[in-house]
Amino acid sequence: MKLLNGLIVSAFLALSCSQKVDMPSYDVVVYGANSAGIIAAYTAKKMGKSVILIEPSNHLGGLTTGGLGYTDIGNKFAVTGLSRDFYRRLGDHYGKFEQWIFEPSIAKKTFQKYLDQAGIEVQYDWQLTNVALTDGTIQRISLQRAKGIGTETREVSGRMFIDATYEGDLMAKAGVSYAIGREPNSQYGETYNGVQLMTGHQFPDGVDPFVVRGDPSSGLLWGISDDDLAPDGTGDDKIQAYNYRICLTNDPANRVEITEPEGYDPSLFELLVRLFEAQPHHKSLNNYFIWSHMPNSKTDINNRGGFSTDMIGMNHEYPEADYARRREIIDAHTHYTKSLLYFYKTDPRVPREIQEQIQAWGYPKDEYVENGNWTPQLYVREVRRMVGEYVMTEANCVGKEVVSDGVGMAAYTMDSHNIQRIVIEKDGVKMVKNEGNVEIGGFGPYPISYRSLIPKRTEATNLFVPAALSASHIAFGSIRMEPVFMVLGQSSAVAACHAIDRGVAVQDVDVLDLQKELEENPLADGSIPEILVDNDSDRVIIQGDWERVARGGYGSSFLRDSSKGQQAKSVRFSPKILHEGEYDVYVYFSRTADATAHTTVISSDGTKEKEQVIKESDIRVEGQTSGEWVAIGKQRLSPGSAAHVTISNAGADGAVVADAVLWVPIR
Repeated sequence: MKLLNGLIVSAFLALSCSQKVDMPSYDVVVYGANSAGIIAAYTAKKMGKSVILIEPSNHLGGLTTGGLGYTDIGNKFAVTGLSRDFYRRLGDHYGKFEQWIFEPSIAKKTFQKYLDQAGIEVQYDWQLTNVALTDGTIQRISLQRAKGIGTETREVSGRMFIDATYEGDLMAKAGVSYAIGREPNSQYGETYNGVQLMTGHQFPDGVDPFVVRGDPSSGLLWGISDDDLAPDGTGDDKIQAYNYRICLTNDPANRVEITEPEGYDPSLFELLVRLFEAQPHHKSLNNYFIWSHMPNSKTDINNRGGFSTDMIGMNHEYPEADYARRREIIDAHTHYTKSLLYFYKTDPRVPREIQEQIQAWGYPKDEYVENGNWTPQLYVREVRRMVGEYVMTEANCVGKEVVSDGVGMAAYTMDSHNIQRIVIEKDGVKMVKNEGNVEIGGFGPYPISYRSLIPKRTEATNLFVPAALSASHIAFGSIRMEPVFMVLGQSSAVAACHAIDRGVAVQDVDVLDLQKELEENPLADGSIPEILVDNDSDRVIIQGDWERVARGGYGSSFLRDSSKGQQAKSVRFSPKILHEGEYDVYVYFSRTADATAHTTVISSDGTKEKEQVIKESDIRVEGQTSGEWVAIGKQRLSPGSAAHVTISNAGADGAVVADAVLWVPIR
């Protein structure tokens, strides 16, 4: 028996040793193959580090490939590095310089090309179960198969970890501090945090909330909470609504019909019927959905109005739920959304004009073919938010507080979807209202602190969190856009490589060195960076009195002249050339009222000038942006050359805009 026990012990020790030896170890472990995770993994690999990219589902690209094709840009100036490169690659596919509206499948193929170029194979369907730390340093993570194999497990060790998930699951299991829900305004001296009863995406006054109209004893209609309305600015643990960004098509050759989902229950939409009755003049799908058109007869459909694709109040358990409960919440949102579409298509209570419009639409055969033509990615707008070394707040968004350690920028409106649907009393009448919607903009691009991507030193010293980053609820609502997540994923990866190379904690990374590398090596491949000269640059010479417009341009402002050429005015943009080569040259045209029909542009490579006229009718602005780059030709440039591009008001018959010029090296 002693011999047998000894053999058992020896075998156990051998197995234990084998597990330690065989446990894969990487320089950088990236958890979450959404847009941030893909760019982070690609960056680290291009910088010479060993990388593993782990995804808890079988879906690549998160929301960018999950239906959110109508990109929430805010301001293109904020989109830099590989994030900008991604939209340029989409442009290559669609025959444009940049493309900001796109099909899910094309976005997925574009991301896959990054991974193929870097030699990264995504590890799909591995869910996180544990994080092991020693003295604040993450040593390894434990994983189990999400489905199919049951109890199969594995461990992965690493020097640096990047939690790219929207949920912040690795961060949470590592014991890092985080917030869920809304802080009270008093916590960070904010105005638009906490409870907010506003008019956006709202019910009109008077919509009855009860099953039997006017009878509280009959109970509330589906979707209405019996919670009381707290005072404005009050904090709570509730989160903004989730939905799907729906991809449909009206191409008969590519259309799968919208059919009745199993368990369909039209009673879910009794409140919607009352909304129809309350606004009888609304006769279009666009009154109830943001119905954005994508290339090749497809859509990106988002929430609009009092009752739409947002499943308000039905996601509050999601942040802290286990994987099984999250799946139930996701499935409930899928059922709700498919039921909503079927309701619009078939229920006789839907206004006839709207019902006729939706008959042309169905699911696209060539999208999400592995998932029944339905996106596998729920729009989880906000889950956990780290409380790290620095918390981004409303003060950062509006420019009252500007950080010096910025490693990316945000520019979108402070945006929160509704959080709860409740009953209020107004003038003695009880009615239904949505609460939590906030849309406050009017500010320019602002920097995101490096310290908001890292935990407190006392909690973890080798972790980055680019998606569930450290921000208040309302500031996160401005930052949480896919292009920004890609920027922050790249910044995290570069910082991780710097930390490895210098043998320091993430809190001790030299931010000046990090900022320099992000500027000088924006594509992480050592290629020559493009040259941007914005109207706010010191490399601009302004002749004449131009109006400075603070909103709607590229960057923080643009210049505008409405004299119609009566007084000669011009703006000259001169690049600082560091590398000899051939460059494509682009001029940015921002939308403005009473724009001139033609703008005179004079370009020079330093030896000869070329004058051309850009027609306003040829400038095609698409998506959530205020302007577009227009190609004006190529220039062969060398260091020290007196190259320039000049915008003139000569011959103008309306307002002339001078905003930014871009020189892009031809690779």
